[in-house]
Amino acid sequence: MEQKIRQYTIEQLIRPLNDVEAKNAPKQVYVAGKISIPITAPRVAIIGSRKATPQGLETARIIAHFLTQNNVIIVSGLAEGIDTVAHTAAIDAKGQTIAVLGTPLNKVYPKTNTKLQETIMHEQLAVSQFQNGHPILPGNFVQRNKTMALISDASVIIEAGSTSGTIHQGWEAIRLGRPLFIWNKLVQNSALTWPKKMIQYGARELFDPKDILDELPSQLHSILEVLQ
Repeated sequence: MEQKIRQYTIEQLIRPLNDVEAKNAPKQVYVAGKISIPITAPRVAIIGSRKATPQGLETARIIAHFLTQNNVIIVSGLAEGIDTVAHTAAIDAKGQTIAVLGTPLNKVYPKTNTKLQETIMHEQLAVSQFQNGHPILPGNFVQRNKTMALISDASVIIEAGSTSGTIHQGWEAIRLGRPLFIWNKLVQNSALTWPKKMIQYGARELFDPKDILDELPSQLHSILEVLQ
């Protein structure tokens, strides 16, 4: 997986951070790919279960395709299930996608996404806060989810159980004051309590992906923030 790896601060990657954003931000990230730095286009994370239902996978595909058609960069974590579909849908729609990894850039997890990671590292953008040689630990993926919330202008949870790492990203998005959307089928699942609790803290039940666009900064606004 030969590809030039560059090192940036989060502020160099997106824009200056406020005190709340800087609290959980990694000191540096390692990136590979062709998307220009700083990233000025609006970014939405589409995230969810590794073992998603067919309905959840199709929902992720539809939302990722719609947002890509509206010049939004799709962010996800390169995991199985929802993440894989989100990245693939963006690529298939001739758009842009960012993979935020829970491993160093020279490792692949899961192995089944080796080809997808190679494509993203060469044609899109892969981001990791873990230097080559860093061990792969379960806690890496929690840190990754918090970094993904920081990089994204908004996050969308499609499907997730009560123990899913996706929940960490949801709470981090709320802490950051970033828009968090939860797909309505998930909110209506009576077996889960966390979606309704997140809504009490400001998350929004999502019925139509068009609602996401209303919460995103324009590209011009993003460019002005970077130049400040």
